Amino acid sequence: MSGRPPLRAAAAGTTIAILAIVVLAADQFSKQLAIQSLDPGRTVPVVGDALQWHLVYNPGAAFSLGEGVTWVFTLAMALVASAIVWLAITRIRSRLWAVVLGLLLGGVLGNLVDRVFREPGFAVGHVVDFILTPWMWFWTTPAIYNVADIFIVSMMISVALLTLVGIRFDGSREKDRAVAEGAHPDDEGADAGRHA
Repeated sequence: MSGRPPLRAAAAGTTIAILAIVVLAADQFSKQLAIQSLDPGRTVPVVGDALQWHLVYNPGAAFSLGEGVTWVFTLAMALVASAIVWLAITRIRSRLWAVVLGLLLGGVLGNLVDRVFREPGFAVGHVVDFILTPWMWFWTTPAIYNVADIFIVSMMISVALLTLVGIRFDGSREKDRAVAEGAHPDDEGADAGRHA
């Protein structure tokens, strides 16, 4: 258990913003490199059959699901990004949550930029996918994804883990708070020193 005080609002917001910008830049740079270096639909082995490059323009969600409702994914990503920004401003004081949400925001923004600015047009742009791992299958489709997708999936798993272990947005833990409230029901600051 850490005795560090919670992050200030400015520090949490800055952490989230910096990480989001780094992930967004890495995602967009890698996509631009893929567009310039790869022919669409042509597979280039990198590590045998384990890792390959395969450039596609994805109008749908993961595994090309929902190709006919691209705008829905654009709206959903915009809402997620807005929710993370709102949390950063109003609630996040935990270092762990700041890191996880910063990386998640960067991934969401990476694909949102594609939806907004790439062909065929605003809000229905196709996401650039180029990382192919044939050993990962979803029903009958191999996984083709991008850097943003890696951060989105891994950080969503991290969100689930932080929630399961009971770490709150302010860094306190559910178990510690329950013990403190049980021992000192009238003391609202009993758990103020317990932060992640």
